[in-house]
Amino acid sequence: MPTISTRVPDDLEAELEAYLESERLDRSTAVRKLLSEGLDEWRTERALERFANGEVSLAKAADLAGVSVWEFADLVEGADDAWVSADHLEADLDEL
Repeated sequence: MPTISTRVPDDLEAELEAYLESERLDRSTAVRKLLSEGLDEWRTERALERFANGEVSLAKAADLAGVSVWEFADLVEGADDAWVSADHLEADLDEL
């Protein structure tokens, strides 16, 4: 497993320390967990954006986000700017 080093501002370090205590995690585990959660959120936001812009179908966006089509459909429903067009529906039906 590769090692990543970074410098963080004092306020982030203080928040990290509070997180460590709250979750009862060691520093490495906590940083890996937070990084993983942040990247998951980034992938989901990117997939929602690409879907809303009509770049990808619902099924492809779900794949990009790493969730099922049904889970992604729930995310789309909760997003303010995402929508489903007839083209998306036809493409998804073809893929199924």
